Amino acid sequence: MTMKYRLRLLCAGLLFCSMQSAAAQETVQTLSPNGKLAITVSLQDGAPRYEVTYQGKPVVLESALGINGNGDWSRGMRIAGVTRSSRDTLWTPVYGERSEIPDRYNQSVIRFAHGKREPGLELEVRAYDEGAAFRYLFLEGGGYLHITGEATEFTLPEGTMAYFAPFAQAVHQKLPLHDWPGEADRPLTLELPGGLYGALAEAEVVDYVRTKFKLADGKPNTLACSMYGAVDEIAPFATPWRVVMVAEQPGQLIENNYLLLNLNPPCAIENPWWIKPGKVMREVTLSTKGARELVDFAVKRNLQYIEFDAGWYGHEYEKISDASRVNVDPRRNPNNDLDLEEVVRYANGRGIGVWVYVNQRALAAQLDTILPLYHKWGIKGVKFGFVQVGSQMWTKWMHDAVKKCAENQLMVDIHDEYRPTGFSRTYPNLLTQEGVRGNEEMPDATNNLILPFTRYVAGPADYTISYYFRNFDGYNPQMIDTLAPKARAIHATSGQQLAMAVVYYSPLQFLYWYDRPSDSRDEPELEFFDRVPTVWDETKVLQGKIGEYITTARRKGDEWFVGVMNGLQPRTLDIPFNFLPAGKKYVAHIYRDGTMKTPTRTKVEVETRTVDANTVLPAKLYGSGGLAIRLEPAEPGKR
Repeated sequence: MTMKYRLRLLCAGLLFCSMQSAAAQETVQTLSPNGKLAITVSLQDGAPRYEVTYQGKPVVLESALGINGNGDWSRGMRIAGVTRSSRDTLWTPVYGERSEIPDRYNQSVIRFAHGKREPGLELEVRAYDEGAAFRYLFLEGGGYLHITGEATEFTLPEGTMAYFAPFAQAVHQKLPLHDWPGEADRPLTLELPGGLYGALAEAEVVDYVRTKFKLADGKPNTLACSMYGAVDEIAPFATPWRVVMVAEQPGQLIENNYLLLNLNPPCAIENPWWIKPGKVMREVTLSTKGARELVDFAVKRNLQYIEFDAGWYGHEYEKISDASRVNVDPRRNPNNDLDLEEVVRYANGRGIGVWVYVNQRALAAQLDTILPLYHKWGIKGVKFGFVQVGSQMWTKWMHDAVKKCAENQLMVDIHDEYRPTGFSRTYPNLLTQEGVRGNEEMPDATNNLILPFTRYVAGPADYTISYYFRNFDGYNPQMIDTLAPKARAIHATSGQQLAMAVVYYSPLQFLYWYDRPSDSRDEPELEFFDRVPTVWDETKVLQGKIGEYITTARRKGDEWFVGVMNGLQPRTLDIPFNFLPAGKKYVAHIYRDGTMKTPTRTKVEVETRTVDANTVLPAKLYGSGGLAIRLEPAEPGKR
């Protein structure tokens, strides 16, 4: 990964005396580069505290700090010194939601002493324009660490509402800060009184435990950190970052989600040329014939990969199943007629890569054997299934496994409860992960319109976009839930599924999840799936309201793609095109939910018109509906 530095490092005393005496300072304030955000750390009778404000408005009221690791570092403390520095850089990711990422912050490293105990503990505090972040650093010489709890709390303004979900694939509920039915997963998106929005998150959770949020006992409007378990390490050691994102509009949380990447180390892969994002479809017949047909469909529909899902090496839950050889689960294909190596040769010959699914049971037992074998076979990536998350052991194992995949030039998609904390900056072969209530759960449109502002703040998610998995007989886009009463079906229109490919970011984007090549009748709107990329040069959220609607515009090269998704209630939105460069004309290819008169079974209308930065498009949206747009320059080569 190349780094484009515009360094403005004012380190070790340029902004402040490098190490101030404790007597000189009991309060340390750190301002964001634009001066709007402030995080202030202080001592109250020896107890460390902090607060976060944005343009003078409270975001986090005075709240507790501290950690229990070889002693209680939450009381009886004094500030032994402060080091200040700043950074202003711009870096280029291997891929992403934008081609360049700003990394600008002011930092204060506060050293605490605890009686006569030396070495002490440091609190590293950063103020970004996008939010605040801090972590604890146990200094060298501290010996073995046994971290049993964290005293960090978040006291929020009265009236704050939180988008609560108890686990990664759960339904979100908008709740006040009391009477929660359990602990909240991260990130936790907040609506603050006074019109601000926030998100509490973790970054760089690589060799630690997952931490959720719980209501603090006896403290109104206060959230406490709930660690999955203890952490055992050796000093020097830094905990994961605690992150408080702040935004004036909910869409800014999405636009600024690179903050979590900034809190992780740069790319550790020396030459990542082999990491190639793309679109993928899973192979469900587990047969050579079916796989070759899917490869042909992938070529036709401009997909880059096919993926063999569960069952290709036996039943994934059985210990006897051997992921180093093909042995199809008879419950999925009793003929056991899959020649995987032949399929890989055929696919590669047509420019299509092959992924394979492996359950963590087999990964844990065979990882060091199967990874070089898969590389030899020509496999491009591995989808980890039913992973264990939470504990330090399995968290470390997971990230070590991603590193081992990189050593074998294998990309990774982690499924089930794993949620990202920015590790893909360091190891970008981790393209995506699930950790989302996606189409496999048959969610409603409210879920779909909460996700961009909650789960996707943490990073990419494998939602498993579908298209044909519904009963089209008697299809009425205004009454999507009547399509197949009491049956499992996707509760979103065709237009919304198309829009998801833009709104939902995933460098490895599964399309046609519940579909087979034979389901397609080459509907005209499929050209949108054919043309839509999975990674971007620029991302803008044009409008949005959590749980109700969103309009996202993303640019790749000279083309823009727009996705509009709507919640349960019909509405009309005016879609602005003011993100386009002034004076340039674009041809807009518009794909919208039609009426019963639309002459295709999917009832999607396709329209072409010329637009520019002054255009406003009225969009009539059905409940659970959507709209997709592809914009290409009217004059080729000009953007």
